[in-house]
Amino acid sequence: MGIYVIRVPDIGEGIAEVELVSWHVGIGDAITEDQHLADVMTDKATVEVPSPMHGKVIAFGGQPGQVLAVGAELVRLEVEGAGNLKDAPPLPPVGEGRDGGLPAVDAPAEKPAAASPHPNPPPAGEGVRKPAIAVAAPRPSRPAAAARKEGERPLASPAVRRRALDLGLDLRLLHGSGPAGRIEQHDLDAFAAGGGQAVAVGSHYVERHGEETVPVIGLRRKIAQKMQEAKRRIPHFSYVEEVDVTELEALRQQLNKIHGATRGKLTLLPLLARAMVLALRDFPQINARFDDDAGVVTRYEGVHLGIAAQTDGGLMVPVLRHAEALDLWACAAGIARVAEGAKAGRLGRDELTGSTITLTSLGALGGIASTPVINHPEVAIVGVNRIVERPMLRNGQVVARQLMNLSSSFDHRVVDGMDAAQFIQAIRALLETPALLFVE
Repeated sequence: MGIYVIRVPDIGEGIAEVELVSWHVGIGDAITEDQHLADVMTDKATVEVPSPMHGKVIAFGGQPGQVLAVGAELVRLEVEGAGNLKDAPPLPPVGEGRDGGLPAVDAPAEKPAAASPHPNPPPAGEGVRKPAIAVAAPRPSRPAAAARKEGERPLASPAVRRRALDLGLDLRLLHGSGPAGRIEQHDLDAFAAGGGQAVAVGSHYVERHGEETVPVIGLRRKIAQKMQEAKRRIPHFSYVEEVDVTELEALRQQLNKIHGATRGKLTLLPLLARAMVLALRDFPQINARFDDDAGVVTRYEGVHLGIAAQTDGGLMVPVLRHAEALDLWACAAGIARVAEGAKAGRLGRDELTGSTITLTSLGALGGIASTPVINHPEVAIVGVNRIVERPMLRNGQVVARQLMNLSSSFDHRVVDGMDAAQFIQAIRALLETPALLFVE
């Protein structure tokens, strides 16, 4: 038997390091060629790392949240034959692995050799695999029920806690088989299969003292860094305007009635995108990106529309390229494609970068007004609030109208307040007279 070291792959595009997001295998797992081992992230693109061969996992080269250099050791396999690691250092005995794990193996000379540790590593056992290059203790086939000390909090991930709550199980009665006694999904299965008794939890009038530490890693850390950078570098100002979308909604419903079965249903977003495309023709300084380090604003003729999309991991902004060249149905299909791709993690780096202006909407949760954060290095973002029916005076009569606010933010270094107001008023005019959307 030999040891085979899998290293962090060179993803290209000048990437020198990646963040380890999650493991899909565990210590001791037998794996096959091309099996998905781990997810790593660069910028906002998540990349799957497959295994190049069969083997058994014996050690990890990092933990979720850790930044690893390209070429650094990612995982070790025990394989048939000689492997690719000569004179491997001895493995620590099982159960001693976390802090006395495998020494780091130097990366190839032309690439960085060691992983850069996360500056604020998460506490042990709190929802992540702990530790880099560790050999974990073998999992027992069935954990025994046992009471814990008063005030002692069992270690478990949020998903395990939610499932235990759904099953009515008190985690204090379980021994965990994971690192540091962490309770895992299979521990719940084994406890239930072994005849464990469910304990009622969740009374409205019981004191609750639980705490949960959630490490900010992966996509969530990228979002935090992006938002912080945008607010630090960009002097935002916001502009809110009310729009009467009664005629626009009537048109949308009529188009769906006529063409919905053959072309697909239209939401409000493609109509808003069309209005933005037309309005931007007169405001090229808003369809732009500002390189503030170089002091250069680049204006674009094509509208590469960022679509703010909520995913399970957090907010992402996939890009609908050349929105100016799309009719309503092509735009609707494009928005659906990039939004679904972002949620499923299928988009590549080129589909997550390069937007020139962003459209964001919280749908029915849009509130009355908002102050959206600009997607740096863009200079503007248009936010959509929810549609509400309210009374309005029209021609001296009180009538019910469907009203919606546009809450938009601009980079005051590049966009003057007058230009921003005129741009939003141009969008408003198009939306309140929707026939203008089809006039060139």
